[in-house]
Amino acid sequence: MAKLTKSIVINAAVEKVFSYMEQVTNLPDVWPSLVEVRNVQPLPNGGSRFDWVYKMAGMRLEGASEITEYEANKRTVTEGKGGIESTFVWTYEPEAGGTRVTVEVEYVVPVPVLGKLAEAIIVKQNEREAEQILANLKAKTET
Repeated sequence: MAKLTKSIVINAAVEKVFSYMEQVTNLPDVWPSLVEVRNVQPLPNGGSRFDWVYKMAGMRLEGASEITEYEANKRTVTEGKGGIESTFVWTYEPEAGGTRVTVEVEYVVPVPVLGKLAEAIIVKQNEREAEQILANLKAKTET
């Protein structure tokens, strides 16, 4: 299982940043390899369930995710199943008049599909992509 943690400070209120990210249909706008989010269904906990299409190493992977923990303006936990098994923990904390957003990810690289040799390359690409997601989120919410 691969793990990564990335963080950024965004010059926008926690409520604005959280609100943007809780609308899962916004995810493809900030996530370069996330091709599509569809079939979004609200859940009683405040989160949602949705299907997604993701490109990894040129391969199209499909799956479903569910926000299993939802604490407005503070934290969400999203569990992904299907093409990539994953857990994303997003935290939002006030900092210096803005918001520190941290994403912690645990995921399984689909090694039978991509091959063991590709695993290390994919892990490095995903690290860079996590940084890009946060930079894109910053650009979208600071305006």
